[in-house]
Amino acid sequence: MTNNFQSFKDYLQLEKKYSPHTVNAYMNDIGFFESFNKSNFEQENIDQANYSQIRSWIVSLVDNHVSNSTVNRKVASLKAFYKFLLKTKQIEASPLLKHKALKTPKIIQIPFSEKEVDAVLHQIENPVGFEETRNKLIIDLFYTTGIRRTELVNLKTANVNANNNTIKVLGKRNKERILPLLPIVSNQINSYFKERAHLEIITDIDYFFLTKKGLKLNDSFVYRLINTYFSTVSEKVKKSPHILRHTFATHLLNNGADLNSVKELLGHSSLASTQVYTHSSLSELKKVYEGAHPRNQK
Repeated sequence: MTNNFQSFKDYLQLEKKYSPHTVNAYMNDIGFFESFNKSNFEQENIDQANYSQIRSWIVSLVDNHVSNSTVNRKVASLKAFYKFLLKTKQIEASPLLKHKALKTPKIIQIPFSEKEVDAVLHQIENPVGFEETRNKLIIDLFYTTGIRRTELVNLKTANVNANNNTIKVLGKRNKERILPLLPIVSNQINSYFKERAHLEIITDIDYFFLTKKGLKLNDSFVYRLINTYFSTVSEKVKKSPHILRHTFATHLLNNGADLNSVKELLGHSSLASTQVYTHSSLSELKKVYEGAHPRNQK
């Protein structure tokens, strides 16, 4: 890889403040194109690649049954690289300037109903022991704060303030935000703290959520936990932490919350990201509209 690759990686890490996972994804995508270019066009330096070469790579990805959304993500990584080269005056024009993304089907995420969430919480209404107390708190924290899975896994004990009814989370691009807690959730936090204190060994003491062996939780553990509990009450295809986050936003909007407030709670940088949740609220909005508009009263 060229020096420009390292400079681009530094730019993503230091200036854009992307997470290590995101930076690796960008670099892997660019590395795949570099390998393709070297094999098919015997060109060592992709800084000077043209659109015809990139298009050949896209065609090869599609021919290998890579989904359109994945192809678009890989091309977006390459586009960001050329944009960086343009910004640092390494090239005069991006070969992807006029590229149009491949069409992808719109996937509608279906949130859980209030009845489904209540049914899960009812299962562990009176949790017994460390694991049940932790599990109930995780579900309630997802549903009452809209926290991301990574944010929950990386939540630090020092950033949990049950007395003040707040938690401080580290979101995308290392942006911190303070989330309010419902009193009922603060009470659960106090219960969890008591159970947590009885663990024989705590290795990852800085982290709030732990396994019974005192280790920090991982993403897969949290996914399985949510999937297991909601599989007992819901037949929806997707039962994940993200769907619970989606549910949080949808239920707030259904009950009259302001879109800007939901945006702040979710930690979105723009309203466009938050607006994807509004489609689920349209049926509720339609009821309000039909019940309130004078033309429908005649």
